[in-house]
Formats: sequence, C-alpha cells, structure tokens
Amino acid sequence: MTRLVLIDGSSYLYRAFHALPPLSNAAGEPTGALFGVVNMLRAHLKEQPEHLAFVVDAPGKTFRDDLYPDYKATRAPMPDELRAQVEPMMALVQALGIPILRVGGVEADDVIGTLALQGAAAGMQVTISTGDKDFAQLVRPGVVLVNTMSGSRMDSDDAVVAKFGVLPSQIVDLLALMGDAIDNVIGVEKCGPKTAAKWLTEHGTLDGVIAAAPGIKGKVGDNLRGALGRLPLNRDLVTIKTDVALEGGPESLGLRERDADALRVLFTRYGLNQALRELDGDASTGPAPQARAGRSARGASFVTAPPPEAAPDPALSAPGTYETVLEQAQLEDWIQRLRAADEFAFDTETDSLDAMRANLVGISFCVDPGVACYIPLAHDYPGVPAQLDRSATLAALAPLFADPARKKLGQHGKYDLHVLRRHGVEVAGYADDTLLESFVLDSGRSRHDMDSQATRQLGYATTKYEDVAGKGSKKILFSQVALDDATRYAAEDADVTMRLHRLQAPKLAAEPALESVYRDIEMPLVPVLARIEANGVMVDVAELHRQSADLSRRMLAAQQRATELAGRTFNLDSPKQLCALLFEELKLPALVKTPKGQPSTNEEALEAIADQHELPRVILDYRALAKLRGTYTDKLPEMVNPETGRVHTSYHQAGAATGRLASSDPNLQNIPIRSEDGRRIRKAFVAPPGRKLLACDYSQIELRIMAHLSQDAGLLSAFSSGVDIHRATAAEVFGRKLDEVTVNERRAAKAINFGLMYGMSAFGLARNLAISRGEAQDYIALYFSRYPGVRDFMERTRNEARERGFVETVSGRRLYLEYIQRGTQGQRAGAERAAINAPMQGTAADIIKRAMVSIDAWLAPYAARARMILQVHDELVFEADEDFVDTLLAEVPRLMSAAAELRVPLVVDSGVGQNWDEAH
Repeated sequence: MTRLVLIDGSSYLYRAFHALPPLSNAAGEPTGALFGVVNMLRAHLKEQPEHLAFVVDAPGKTFRDDLYPDYKATRAPMPDELRAQVEPMMALVQALGIPILRVGGVEADDVIGTLALQGAAAGMQVTISTGDKDFAQLVRPGVVLVNTMSGSRMDSDDAVVAKFGVLPSQIVDLLALMGDAIDNVIGVEKCGPKTAAKWLTEHGTLDGVIAAAPGIKGKVGDNLRGALGRLPLNRDLVTIKTDVALEGGPESLGLRERDADALRVLFTRYGLNQALRELDGDASTGPAPQARAGRSARGASFVTAPPPEAAPDPALSAPGTYETVLEQAQLEDWIQRLRAADEFAFDTETDSLDAMRANLVGISFCVDPGVACYIPLAHDYPGVPAQLDRSATLAALAPLFADPARKKLGQHGKYDLHVLRRHGVEVAGYADDTLLESFVLDSGRSRHDMDSQATRQLGYATTKYEDVAGKGSKKILFSQVALDDATRYAAEDADVTMRLHRLQAPKLAAEPALESVYRDIEMPLVPVLARIEANGVMVDVAELHRQSADLSRRMLAAQQRATELAGRTFNLDSPKQLCALLFEELKLPALVKTPKGQPSTNEEALEAIADQHELPRVILDYRALAKLRGTYTDKLPEMVNPETGRVHTSYHQAGAATGRLASSDPNLQNIPIRSEDGRRIRKAFVAPPGRKLLACDYSQIELRIMAHLSQDAGLLSAFSSGVDIHRATAAEVFGRKLDEVTVNERRAAKAINFGLMYGMSAFGLARNLAISRGEAQDYIALYFSRYPGVRDFMERTRNEARERGFVETVSGRRLYLEYIQRGTQGQRAGAERAAINAPMQGTAADIIKRAMVSIDAWLAPYAARARMILQVHDELVFEADEDFVDTLLAEVPRLMSAAAELRVPLVVDSGVGQNWDEAH
C-alpha cells in the first residue's frame, strides 16, 4: 500500500525546543530544536515513504481569527532562541528533498487534515506525525497518528479511547468542553479530560451535554451552564478543516533528490554529527570503541557557549597523504623527519580499551598537517604483508620519546602513554593534548573527542572505526584490519590531531589566563594521572565478598518487609509496578512527575512521600543496598587486574565543566560516605603488608574559597582564628556564644553555609532542615545580615556573569554561561546558580590539581617507598612503607596547603590506617 506521511512541522519545532536541553553550535547559535526535528525527519526517511510533506503555518490571520478575534491572543511570542532556528530548519527540510507546504488563511492542522482524508480516500496508508492531541479527531481506518518524540501511536478507536476516554468522533466535543489555554479557547471552568469524557460517555455529543446541562449538579454543573453560550464557537474553533482548497493532492508530494552539498554544510554548521555521518554513508552511533578509547568527555551540568569561532584555514580541512611503513629504510626516514620536526603528533592502535592490558598493534606519526604515516607492528590476518619487528622498532623510537626537548602531542594521550609504558617506552616532553586544548577553551561543551572536534572545528569528516573494523557481530580487532585501511584510519588520527593543535594553540595564546590553566595545571597533570592510574590500589576481595553477602541478606529482608507493607508481592525494581502500588492502590500523592507528566518513582519522588508511609523508605533502603552491591561489592573483585593484582581506575580531566576530575571503571567519586554501608566500602581498599594508607583531605575548601572571593570580614575572621566555621556561623546567625550553640543550630548553619554556595532556595533549605519555608527564609536573611560580604559577592558575580557571559576561577579557568543573558526563566536561574558555584568548585579543582603535580615531583626520588594511588573530590590517598609514613605526614599537607595563596589558610586533615576507611 502506498504510504503518505504528513509532518506537523510547527508542532515538532515547538516540542523539540521545549523537550530537549538547550544546545548550541560552536558559534553559539541555538540548535536544540533543530536537533529534535532532524532526528524525527531521519526516522521517517528511513522508512522510505512514497509521499511525504512537511506542513507549517503560513504567516497572517486565519479564518479562526475572523470567527474569534481573541483566538491565540494569550499565546506568548516565539522565543528568540526558537525563532533563530526556523530559517535553518526550513533550509534543512528543503535540502532533504521534502516538500514544504504553507497555505494562507488556514492552519497547518487544516492542510494536514485535508490531505489525510484525501489520501485515505485514495487508498493510501496515511501517517500524521505530530504531538498535537487535536489530530485524534482524524483517526480512522487508513489514518494513523504517531509521535516520534514519545514513541506513541494511535491507529484505532480503541487506542483513542484508551488515551482520551472517548471515540475519535467525540474528540472535537471533548476539546470544546475542555478548551485550550494555549489557543485561548475558553472551555468549561474546572472541566478536565476526565469530566469531559464522562459527560460525553453519558450524553453522546456536545449537543447532548448542552441539552443535559440543567440537570448536572454541583459546582461543575454551574460552570457548564455558565459556558453554554460559547461551546458552539469552541467546537468550530477546534474542528480541523478537511476541505481546504489545495493546488495539488497527496499524489503530488513525492520526495525530491536531496542536496547533499547543502546538507553537509548545514549539518556541519549546526553540529548535527550523526546526521552528517549518515550523509557520508556511515550510520554509526558513537565513537569507535577501541582506538577511540577515552576520547570523549561527558557533558556538564549547565550549558555553556564560547565566542563564535572563526572559519579554519582551508589547508587544515584538505585530504592528507599517508604512508604505510613496512621497510627499515622507511622507518629510518621517518625517524629523521621526527628528529627534524619542532613537534610531532603520535597515536597508538591497540587491541583493547583497557590501557592497562592493551597490546600495541601499530603506531602513527604526523609532522605537518596532511603528512603522516602508520607503522603496523602486530597485524595478524591471513596474507598480511611482512611488518617491522615490534621490539626493534620501539627500541629505535624510544630515544625520541624519551627526549624531553622534543615536543610530542596527542589526543587523550594519557591512554597512549600507558600503552607505550607497557611496552617499555617511557615518554617525556608530552607537551600538548588536543582534548585538553578543546576543554580549556570551552569546558562546557559535551564532547571533546577527536571526531567531534574535527567536524566542529575543521569541517572534516574523519574515518570511523566501524569503517575499517565493522561493527556488531562482524566487528574485528584492529590487528585484523587490512593495512591499507588501517593506514587510512590510524595515520589520519595523528594528522587530525596535528591539525586541531595548529588551530587551537593560537586561540589559547590569545587568552593568557586560559593558556596558563592549560600549561600550568592541565598538561603537567597528564603524566601524574598516568602514574596514579598505573599504581592502582589493592582491594580485599574477601572483605568485598563478605559485604556482598551482608547486603544480599538485607536486600532480601527489605523485599520481605515491602511485601508485608503492600499486602502482596511485587517487583521492587519495576517503576510501573511501583507506580500502580504507591499511587493507585495506596493513594499516596504523586509529588514528582516525569518529563512526560507521569508519576515518578525516582529517589526524589520517594523521599517526598517517605514521611507519609513506611513503604517508600523501605524501597529507598533496598535501592541503596542494591546500588552498593551492584556497583562496588560485586564489581570491584571483577576489576582486579590479573597482571598487577590491583584495581586501576581511569581519571578524566575533561569530565566536568568546573575542572573537577571524574573517574570510571570504577567510579571512585560516587562512593557514598554519608551512610555506614557506603563508608564500609572503603574498608576494602587496603595497603599490602608492611605498608599503610595515608589520606589527606582539604578541610571545607569551598567555604574557604568563598571567604577568599567574598572578602567577608566575618568569614575571614572565623577561618583565620581556626574555629569551627559551622559553629561560628550558628553563633552569628542565632546570636549566641560559641559554646552555647546547639547541635541543631550547628546543623542548620552547616546547611546554610553549603546550601547557599549551591544555589539552595528557602524551599530547599526548609525541606533539608524539616522546617517551614518562612523559618528557612528568616535563617537566610539572618545569615546575610551577619555576612554581608557574601551577599554582595553573590550579587556582584551574577551581574558580572550577565555582562561578560562567563565566570572565572581564581586561576583563570573560564566557564561560559550562555543562558545567564537569555533563555527561559528556569535556564537563567540555573545559570545564575552556576555563576556562584562554578568559581568555587573550579578553584577547588585547580588547587588540588596543582597540589598533585607538586607532590608527584616531590615523591619522584621516593618512588619505591611511597606512591599516590587515589584522588577523590578534595582528598588524596597514598600508599607508603610504614617507616616512611611520618615523612609523608610532614610533607604532603604542607605541599597541599601551599598549592594556592588565599586570604585564609588552607587546612589539610590527615589520617593513617591499614585501609582507606581507617585513614579517612
């Protein structure tokens, strides 16, 4: 059967804009709505319909404005961020070859309605792609509604009844009774979908409801009688016209040939990378899983955008010339090139994502943009040409790598440093890393992997891992990739790295503060983190097994208690079953909703109702136990490296916009320390016989940074005198002497001290302390009256952020805050909170990074006696010989305290133990 797809373009543009997070391209242009619409279009195009149309509203008034002058009168004007995306959206649709329909005097709904019925009458299978509920009136045999954003589908009377409680033929009457606030169609007051559906079920039609109005009791009956005069007009306004005069019918809506050149320009400009890959014949969904190991960075918690970027030098986007090195003479020639070069880029190809276990398959080099080679060393497929000996080749290259005067650069080079170290090659002079250049220039961007950078900054579509190694069940190891393909892929890695560096280095040089962050903090930290990762930490597997068994027993007890409370068995891990039990059977209030408006069963939702019934608390306890077991006690034993007998986490410098380090496999930053069970996990991190663990932790570092930045006299005095800051705050706020402060008053002061830094409102503080909102507001007012410098700092920072569009750490790290100047009220509020918090979190991150670099240098002569093994938040953990612990205790806190010069002292707390918990 011939298919016709009618896309409600106006609906999708608005829905994508409001449903997706605010996104922007490299030039700061908003792209969130474009991203959603293009994904929807791609989904439809993959189904290859014979006929397709993108229907949007034409400018000017429609017949509904003549019927009702106040039609849509209350609708807010289109946001500037959305208006900016309309023209590019139309250009994208046009370039995709999709017919665009705009008909004056009517709405897009009427055009779609007319074409839908015409198509169905002609025997076509019609799909209306929309998120607008009004179209449910058109559902009938041959006409289906789909919403690609939510995945919902309505294709029958039963489906419409399940959604709205009435038949498709009754939808118009339902809408007339309910009204539509967006279009300013005023329905019956307090008449929602359930009431309207009930009336129509009882009385059949709107006319039947009007006739029965005198007998409908209660306030809602009075409201109905008060609305009778406008209901017929409402019906006219919400009825989709199906007889619009159109120049062509459904059969005229065939797809045209797409304009690939125009699409490539548009996809590149607006950062639509997946669509760009598909355009170029690759439908992969992410970075290559092996050689791209670790080359992406997770997104930040707020959206940032740097100043628009200038177009790159066309030479940086031109194809390169790559050589496969198979002969000794070629190798010697390349060694001479590398010796003569001021700097060279390199990249390793391996057989594993795990840097601590990866075997080297080959290595690539680049000396100038477009000039690169690949040296295969361990390809092993049948018929592979003879390759150079790996050990001899690495021995020939080792002096170059070991020479600190020869600058090397890479993309996420820490991985490559590990691989080379495993094969006996130490690297000195690692001078530049394009991932870190990108991160320092624009820390809020969600991706700093090489492929994304190349597309965004060079307009260059890289060869993907799947292009040469396949994917899914057909994926092969890189050692099995044909040498020609391997060279095209691997040499390009080194080449594109060099190109990105040549583009980004001048940008950093133009920003001295950012260049200092890059040169003095981020780059020196790379080999330090590599050493920490290689050191690893010993874990007590038997202790972890004991903890797993205990957690399992308590999970079972929680399940049994939950069954008792519910009066029946149910799956504690099923959100659907929990919703039915908590909100339908137990009638607990659904205080937190999902983005789709459904009752949520997440942690916040359960905490909100935990005081109203025991079951939510039992479920929360069960989840906490399950998370600890699944994430740590069961997993950590599996992560022990058989070669070293230790667990080796991976640290990510580009993991958070503030500069905070992130870790993975395992994620050590998320081990909960507020619960006894969480703290117990640390008992399993142990020192080997004859050694101890030393933990050194900055005390209240972000509050000290707040005192430094705000220069508030009260905070400065409290920290300088060495008193308990929370007790001092409580004494100030509650007007007491220090020794008179109660436990609850100190707790309230602590919540205020930390809460204000993180943008906590009076509502949040009230919930945190279980007090009234008014009382919480009084606490905050008292705080600011005693610490006016903090209030002034916050206001000054917000104003400066609005003016400049960014905030900075003490070290000069910059965090762009796009929505501090524009966007919705919620976006601006979030940006203002980030403006206050980011300088403190970022400064704390910079301080501990500086400390790690200086401590690593001091430890170098004592490598056999002590090693740095962990970094978690504001804490560093060391493993040392028992007779060297006192030396560490004397020197490490001193170096940590000296990592920054603040107006208040940096205090470091230290502890020693046989395991991490004892030391902490």
